[in-house]
Amino acid sequence: MSEEENKLITERRAKLHAVRREGVAFPNDFRRNALAAEVLANHAEHDNAWLEANPVRVQVGGRMMFKRVMGKASFAKIADRSGQVQLFLQEATLGESYEAFKGWDVGDILGAEGVLFRTRTGELSVRVETLRLLTKSLRPLPDKWHGLTDTDTRYRQRYVDLIVNDESRAVFRKRTRIVRLVRDFLDTMDFTEVETPMMQPLAGGAAARPFVTHHNALDMQMFLRIAPELYLKRLIVGGLERVYEINRNFRNEGLSTQHNPEFTMLELYWAFRDFRDLMDLLERLLRSLAEAVAGGLQVSYQGRVYDLAVPFRRVSVADLVLEHNPGIDAARLRDVPYLRAWCEKLGIPFKPGDGAGKLQIEIFEKTAEHTLQDPTFVTGYPAEVSPLSRANDADPFLTDRFEFFIAGRELANGFSELNDPEDQAERFHQQVARKEAGDDEAMHYDADYIRALEYGMPPTAGLGIGIDRLVMFLTDAPSIRDVLLFPHLRPES
Repeated sequence: MSEEENKLITERRAKLHAVRREGVAFPNDFRRNALAAEVLANHAEHDNAWLEANPVRVQVGGRMMFKRVMGKASFAKIADRSGQVQLFLQEATLGESYEAFKGWDVGDILGAEGVLFRTRTGELSVRVETLRLLTKSLRPLPDKWHGLTDTDTRYRQRYVDLIVNDESRAVFRKRTRIVRLVRDFLDTMDFTEVETPMMQPLAGGAAARPFVTHHNALDMQMFLRIAPELYLKRLIVGGLERVYEINRNFRNEGLSTQHNPEFTMLELYWAFRDFRDLMDLLERLLRSLAEAVAGGLQVSYQGRVYDLAVPFRRVSVADLVLEHNPGIDAARLRDVPYLRAWCEKLGIPFKPGDGAGKLQIEIFEKTAEHTLQDPTFVTGYPAEVSPLSRANDADPFLTDRFEFFIAGRELANGFSELNDPEDQAERFHQQVARKEAGDDEAMHYDADYIRALEYGMPPTAGLGIGIDRLVMFLTDAPSIRDVLLFPHLRPES
């Protein structure tokens, strides 16, 4: 904290102490009956003559963002959740409260009652008859001309960012709207929204390192969930047939512009459908969201326009590996020594137990994934890296799975679900072997999930969409931290 800021805080504390001596410092009996945007919209067409003939009395309240004292008359602007409205204050009308107002600071929260009128410049304003200090602000807001521009401070002090940056407030309003639209889209398709456990006895449903905790009463180790998948599919077994959840997942992994340890996912499961139905659904959903949020099917993101009107590309992992690595022999894409040699040539690390499927994915992620700018469904994921996906009938090396990419990043993952309990049990055993060999992201063996499958799960398709990344794309946000109200950061020094 600078010496100047320290001085301002000291001065404001002194003002607060003076208010305390006079009475209640933080009153809670003021009630507003109008928001700034409503006032401006409802009377946009009314001139001063109309307002004088039809007096409109309002009670408005909000944070003072601007103040100009001009002797016996002053102007101020207060902001509420909808916008800003101007106050006109006169000493002759307000008396002692006008004198008090002169000592109040930008950032203070005020309540005002008065009638509407237009100033000489035509601005709709409140001619204040009663004025009250509701909350004394002890810390000064950032300079009004420069705002809060330091990104680290914006993330750490989101409350200040929201006060002074209209763009930040707009992003989070859009985020709320996007989630509501997703719910509306699925609800019209007769999906049922559900909630599944955040704390789980086994971490499953994805390949990721979990957060570990301990339940004292049960004296057992628990995991913050990395995915809700296995619980949602238990509900499909139970006959719900169309279910979804929008909620938090937790993964004990690194921070980046695309990753936060806790993040929001949509997962849905759709009985009697396959992964191709999910690709169609996702195309429809994205177009619906773009039209509602961006105003059309051309979405601008970080200086590039993405055309969602054209059919999304569908291409296999193998084809992308060949496309971006001239020289790889298509006939040897399942030859482990050959793929290891290519990984070494490309500087891609791998583990001794990695098979052809895992090596293919390592090459794809290193050389092709970042190039997928236009909307692209990548299909043909190997079974080795898809332990919960249904194997392809024609080629069991592959699964009926896709990942969806746009702007060079993965946005969604979907597949036809593996509903063969014996096949699933064998794949769990393979995952356990990988875990015992040192793979922290491999899955546990979930005996109860196998038991559920043994009762019979209908053919089902499952989809996961990263809500944070979806919001990033639709709000032109470069970092996941821009769309999380309180992103995780290193501790302040």
